[in-house]
Amino acid sequence: QVQLVESGGGLVQAGGSLRLSCAASQRTFSRYAMGWFRQAPGAEREFVAAVTWSGAISDYADSVKGRFTISRDNAKNTAYLQMNSLKPEESDVYYCAAKGGSLYSKSSGDYDYWGQGTQVTVSS
Repeated sequence: QVQLVESGGGLVQAGGSLRLSCAASQRTFSRYAMGWFRQAPGAEREFVAAVTWSGAISDYADSVKGRFTISRDNAKNTAYLQMNSLKPEESDVYYCAAKGGSLYSKSSGDYDYWGQGTQVTVSS
């Protein structure tokens, strides 16, 4: 069982930046690929970014490429999502998720563990 705790959400103006963190409870964190997803009320969970267990390969939703950066520090059992040039329509609850194995997925159904989510609100 892996417990994930997100932090770093909050209120930011359009064009601003936030850095989300996802702290994992286990030292086996390095055995999991990590993903970030977001979800608006009444909508499906949407893929944002993901990274392999080593951190060597990452992928992004087209809408965030060039603005968001996913990273991880396996020594600290923590994954990050740096978000720059934020837009009001990106106001959502952001979730981190862990998937067993080295490869990430863009499908939320492939992930084994989820954090509780952190709210990001971007004002116009």
